[in-house]
Amino acid sequence: MSDTVTPEGFNTPIPAKIMTADQVETRIGTLEFDDGFPTQATADLLFDHLDFLRAIEAFLVGVPAASLEAMHTGMVEFGVTACNKVAIADGLLDSNPLFLTGNTDTVYVSAILDLERDGPTVIEVPPGCGPTTVNDAWFRFITDLGKPGPDRGQGGTYLIVPEGYDGPRPDGWFVSESPARIHWLIFRGLLVDGKPEAPTQLFHEGLKVYPLSQADDPPAMEFISMTGKQFNTIHANDVTFFEELDAVIQREPLAVIDDEIRGLLCAIGIKKGTPFAPDERMKGLLTEAIKVANGTARAISFKTRDPEAMKYPDRRWKTAFIGNDYRWLVDDGVGGRAVDARTLFFYLATVNTPAMALHIPGVGSQYAYTEHDSDGEYLDGGRSYSMHVPADVPAKDFWSIVAYDPQTRSELQTGQPYPSLNNTRNPMTANDDGSFTLTFGPDEPAENPENWIQTVPGKKWFTIFRLYGPLEPWFDKTWIPGDIEPA
Repeated sequence: MSDTVTPEGFNTPIPAKIMTADQVETRIGTLEFDDGFPTQATADLLFDHLDFLRAIEAFLVGVPAASLEAMHTGMVEFGVTACNKVAIADGLLDSNPLFLTGNTDTVYVSAILDLERDGPTVIEVPPGCGPTTVNDAWFRFITDLGKPGPDRGQGGTYLIVPEGYDGPRPDGWFVSESPARIHWLIFRGLLVDGKPEAPTQLFHEGLKVYPLSQADDPPAMEFISMTGKQFNTIHANDVTFFEELDAVIQREPLAVIDDEIRGLLCAIGIKKGTPFAPDERMKGLLTEAIKVANGTARAISFKTRDPEAMKYPDRRWKTAFIGNDYRWLVDDGVGGRAVDARTLFFYLATVNTPAMALHIPGVGSQYAYTEHDSDGEYLDGGRSYSMHVPADVPAKDFWSIVAYDPQTRSELQTGQPYPSLNNTRNPMTANDDGSFTLTFGPDEPAENPENWIQTVPGKKWFTIFRLYGPLEPWFDKTWIPGDIEPA
């Protein structure tokens, strides 16, 4: 016990490591104590700091819920006010809507399910349906449908029910229970010959969503085109974020989240059944905390320090699905939850499905993203770049690349309504060896303008490279895309 002393007022030696000095220097200032008792000024400082930290953590933990709530609100404002009313990107998703890293390559159909309003809800999926997913109010996975779902693309009838449901479960139906009230149902119809007409027709003729209580006389489907329309589905990054989170807590069943998260949110004033009404002190802390929290999410997303994010040791390409676990569990839970990896994904993307981790050649889709050029600099809309796409891209269906805005994490708004290239939709020119040279920049190039994506001077950008029906060379990394090279 060489590190012990016998302080005045004690009868025995006391380990120094359990003592608190009268003055302690920290990153938040000098903390003052009177024989271990904090002064009032120190207590006030520490409680402000504690509430500040909890608000930051509430943002990082709450991004999935606020994102789903923004999708819910955006869809309802757009007219998706009943389960049989759906939004459809029948002309593909252009850059007008604010939609987290949406693609220009599939026909989206977006629906909102409300189990409290409608009760158990039926989804009739037509044969040949592409990747489809139901996520709950906390953006958790409930079920896949279509090709990655249990119907395996053959079509089927799904029933989404609340937990504890004891009603009928018809033979042959795929039934999923959920703890939540609000759900997002999102379809992605694969293009045929680079065109959206076939999947659009498939949805119009074969998709049905209706309350089980109306199964004998289902309401007719209503399809609302979202191509070319302006609407927002992205959560706030200012203090109103906490209002979005509060809306989820007030509406959803208590059990939708665990006691730990409920306690964290309650500590900053978000409690089910109680109005969210922070006082002036807390408003100031929340306003300050959200700035740091949003900045932290951006650092996690665009300057990640996680080595597992890097797709290749000698490239700038990264994965947004670190760990290949839709629950973000490390070693199936032995290492707990990878909370930063979860924040990265939901700050940039939507649709949570285990299908993203599939290693089945020719099935599903795979992604890589980057915001840096080959020199490690952020991609600049005022500069020109090129990218080499080697021959024999390992995609059974097609491949694409889309440019995005770092502010909105939505498609980059330029003179091109679809800031992307797709090898089946765009008549790109290949090199003699079958490879492609893609170009990016503010001005249309004189050579091969059909291989060009426009950018905006004064704005940064990032991009996602997608493969639909990825083949083995993508998984074993014998085929690797080139970096984005500055001109």
